[in-house]
Amino acid sequence: MPTRCSHFTRRVLRAAAILAVALAAGAGPACAADLLHTVKTRGTLRIALEGTYPPFNFRDSKTGQLTGYDVDVAQIVCARLGVKPEFVTTEWSAILADLGAGKVDAIISQVGITPRREGMFDFSRPYTYSTPQLIVRKDDVGNYRSLADLKGRRVGVGQGSVYEQQARAVPGIDVKSYPSAAEDLQDLAFGRIDAALNDSLMVGYLLKTSALPLRAGARVGEVTRMGIALRKGSPQLRAAIDRTLDDARADGSLTAASVKWFGGDASRAP
Repeated sequence: MPTRCSHFTRRVLRAAAILAVALAAGAGPACAADLLHTVKTRGTLRIALEGTYPPFNFRDSKTGQLTGYDVDVAQIVCARLGVKPEFVTTEWSAILADLGAGKVDAIISQVGITPRREGMFDFSRPYTYSTPQLIVRKDDVGNYRSLADLKGRRVGVGQGSVYEQQARAVPGIDVKSYPSAAEDLQDLAFGRIDAALNDSLMVGYLLKTSALPLRAGARVGEVTRMGIALRKGSPQLRAAIDRTLDDARADGSLTAASVKWFGGDASRAP
């Protein structure tokens, strides 16, 4: 006669087998509801951005409110999703980790789409296209046409940015990373570093609005695609965000936001 324990064991094994099949089919507890449902129910999309990266996302000096191209894009996306944006300012060095830990739902802060990042996160369709560009002091007579020309020099970059990766890939460059663009540009102006590497769109805005004695240097890389970063496992949210971007591109809303901040359309591939 089978013992009570053997009956129990069989029941446990049978339940485990059923659970394994359910998980493989995507029906088990390990496959939580798509984040789109959570966002819609909550009524907000929690969005991480730096808040110190003009003209993409920064605080208006008069109102203290967040503004910039990324903020406009976030508002466009949220309005079409039928939710409100809930902005969370985070230093760049921690922004991807916060997304992975579930502290935010998305990052809309000029996150470059790279193969390495695509292995860890999902991305929307690109909403910005730009190129890496050097920034130098106005009185610098050096002829830096590429990163290789900066060997033996000090170059400022954003912590954890694609620009940091590019600079560190060139032997001989003394790379100094900063938590915000404002800090490396300040150090550049005071001669603590010899050049900065950043987004060409940011450089153009800087030259129009900053009193710092800086000028645009050479463009030193290929076109970079920027997208909205999401945790993996929510294809419905990703598809919904892609639809909002497609619609905003089709009706001219993305172009208008880009022209407002950059004077041209950076939302389409060159």
